[in-house]
Amino acid sequence: MTKHKKDFLLVSKTILPDAIIKTAQAKELLAKFDVLTVNEACERVEMSRSAFYKYKDGVFPFYEASKEKIITLSLLLVDRAGVLSNVLNYIASAEGNILTINQGIPLQGIANVSISIETEKMAESVESLLSSIKELEGVRKIELIAKS
Repeated sequence: MTKHKKDFLLVSKTILPDAIIKTAQAKELLAKFDVLTVNEACERVEMSRSAFYKYKDGVFPFYEASKEKIITLSLLLVDRAGVLSNVLNYIASAEGNILTINQGIPLQGIANVSISIETEKMAESVESLLSSIKELEGVRKIELIAKS
């Protein structure tokens, strides 16, 4: 193995020392802004700052990827006030988490919009979401262009 390449293992938390688990918990608190300082994070998880600093660069969370967790939609919308807002409000009401929105300059009264949505907490299916958005006033076309 070269000096620059990192070497990783996938290990169950059940066999790790408490200091490593608490380091991961402290890093998560900091990442979510539940605490503002390393000192607060260490106090919250009941670990020393020296242990945190010892392990912080070698502990990373592993997020399990789930099917259809993020989708990207392509829409053609009528260039009228409130149309995009209605689409975004519907996605929010379905508990979809909007990650990105890209809108092109409207041409001939139509705007091309792409929206990336995290669907993990949505109660309805992706197909149902697409069908419902298609029925909103001002939506001319909607297409699912990516799933990840």
